[in-house]
Amino acid sequence: MTYQSQLTRLGLFDARVPRYTSYPTAPHFGGGVTPEVFAGWIGAIPAGEAISLYMHVPFCRRLCWFCACRTQGTHSDDPVIAYAETLKTEIAMLKAHLAPGVRLARLHWGGGTPTMLSAGLIGELAGRIFDAVPLAPDAEFSVEIDPNEVDAARLDALTAAGMNRASIGVQDFDPLIQKTIGREQSYELTRDVIAMIRERGVHSLNADILYGLPHQTRARIADSVQKLLSLGPDRVALYGYAHVPWMSRRQQMIPSDAMPTPQERLALFETARDLFVADGYDEIGIDHFALPSDGLATAQKAGRLRRNFQGYTDDVAPVLVGIGASSISRFPQGYAQNASGTADHTKAIRAGAFSTHRGHVFSAEDRLRGRLIEALMCDFRIDRAEILADCDVTPDRLDSMFADVAEAFGNMVRVDAAGLSIPAEGRPLTRMIARAFDAYDQTRAQHSAAI
Repeated sequence: MTYQSQLTRLGLFDARVPRYTSYPTAPHFGGGVTPEVFAGWIGAIPAGEAISLYMHVPFCRRLCWFCACRTQGTHSDDPVIAYAETLKTEIAMLKAHLAPGVRLARLHWGGGTPTMLSAGLIGELAGRIFDAVPLAPDAEFSVEIDPNEVDAARLDALTAAGMNRASIGVQDFDPLIQKTIGREQSYELTRDVIAMIRERGVHSLNADILYGLPHQTRARIADSVQKLLSLGPDRVALYGYAHVPWMSRRQQMIPSDAMPTPQERLALFETARDLFVADGYDEIGIDHFALPSDGLATAQKAGRLRRNFQGYTDDVAPVLVGIGASSISRFPQGYAQNASGTADHTKAIRAGAFSTHRGHVFSAEDRLRGRLIEALMCDFRIDRAEILADCDVTPDRLDSMFADVAEAFGNMVRVDAAGLSIPAEGRPLTRMIARAFDAYDQTRAQHSAAI
């Protein structure tokens, strides 16, 4: 049996599975986590704790057709200005519930397009955040930057506020593909914005690129990857484009007949991966690459790599607080998500309440299965001794879980006294193997393709 036929037999090219940036995944959140519960979890953060904070800006000047994120387009700055006022109020509410001395280990601004904020609003929001939760020494402040929607004044404001890592969305440099997905952004513009960022002393750079796009071929993705490599990013996320037009109406603008087959998607991924590895990048998990000096590579080597809503991270803070519409927070107790709609979120904040509208309280079983899945997604291995020491599970039950997975995936997993691992040839199946440890019903959730 050939390698590809074995992957076919195991269902790789047909399966739709979660990306496992959380466990349980967001479709399984429920209504039991209220604004009062969220406020209690905020108040329970110990004094002096280092936490992470994510701020969501849902606005874009134009809506890219490929994107399935919660965003809204606006040509006017008025909604953005009004939303910033809501964020200021939300930050003040957060401050009122925090114990003394809580500080920020990580701050990330995402969207949408955070760089739609004016230079003045950037400074005001950063000031309000740091007044509520000061930056810890060696903290990381990262911002998603759209090269089409940024200028010198906004970059000056971001660097003055303390931004020390920038994230640039590339997707693909091919003009035909850019036009087809509604995201026209030239290599020259991207290069010039990166130069402006580095001129301001920000030398840590993330970049996102997609495989599986319409009209994408191995030659085209190779050309885009080589152009990206010429820009020298410290880390790269190589995400598989999720074509879900039944969930994201804007994706209906993209011709489905121009999409590569699942087998072609695997070839596109492998082409890009081989180029990153040949250029000296370490493979990080299933879809990230990092220079050996980058924090992700260091975390992977030390066994500290983690998975969160932004993908792979070296952030080990026990709490991630999300502010803004649709943001998700993670606490030791569970997940809490803000109202998804900007209007609903604003209404709650203006009424003096957090907008939490759903979430999930962890059970001991969630913690066990969540850790098993995260270990596979990050390290391609589950350390049996670690799980037995840290989780509520007996040796016999854990061994039985391993045996079930080994029976389902054969030589694509290995089980021994140390635990369960995925060899290199089985790694395209990682999300499917992780799903085998998922106790929740996947039939009611519409996930992205497994490859």
